[in-house]
Amino acid sequence: MSKWWLVVGGWWLVIGGAFGQEAGQIVRESQKRGESKSQQYEGTLEVTGPSSKASLKRWSFERIGSGGNSKTMLRFLAPEEVKGVAVLIIAHPGSASDQWIWTPALDRERRVAVQNRSTRFFGTDFSFEDLEERDVNQFDYKLLGEANFDGERCWKIESRPKADAASQYTSSLLLIRKDVLVVAQIENYVKDRLVRRIHSTDLEKQDGIWAARTVQAFDGARGSRTVLKFQKVRYNQPIPEGNFTVEALRYH
Repeated sequence: MSKWWLVVGGWWLVIGGAFGQEAGQIVRESQKRGESKSQQYEGTLEVTGPSSKASLKRWSFERIGSGGNSKTMLRFLAPEEVKGVAVLIIAHPGSASDQWIWTPALDRERRVAVQNRSTRFFGTDFSFEDLEERDVNQFDYKLLGEANFDGERCWKIESRPKADAASQYTSSLLLIRKDVLVVAQIENYVKDRLVRRIHSTDLEKQDGIWAARTVQAFDGARGSRTVLKFQKVRYNQPIPEGNFTVEALRYH
């Protein structure tokens, strides 16, 4: 098969041939543009079940590092039944992250096993795996073309975990906006079954970084939705390394 090569926005695009390398370049550039030395925010999580009954949770978030080499601490602020619960996630390039949970009622921390990371995160429609900042090099990519989404042109990219990558999903469909290279939506599949759809909206540019201020997760099996809203977002502020240890889980 003959191939035509075009330069688009600084990337080499193969027309009529294999798209794998180009797709990987788009994903890596998308992650690169969103990188920061640190990130902090306060978030609200509103869960709406199949019966349309809603519940609201609040948490604080701190992260240092980025991509597959980051440390994250989440702390629930409300409601009372989850207040004080903390989650530590330490990502490692090329391997699964380490995750721990601190529960005040039990007065101890516990490690989250890799096989349990497909479970729902504290009654939301995100899983423990969805909270990780994944190493893009753990996946293979294929460019499927383009699509109109939320009124914007997007790259349509298939992602599949490599054989040694730990993931509950067998494939994901990414829609990456062509103008600002932000992931607008991810559809996660197990074989041909849609497990989870994550939709990002309300994009804002702050400190040179384009990012969503609202992220909605839809659980395909339960028919429920969780809307995460970001507030008081800050980038590149100094955060002590000591905030991201197992010992720090119990302090708030």
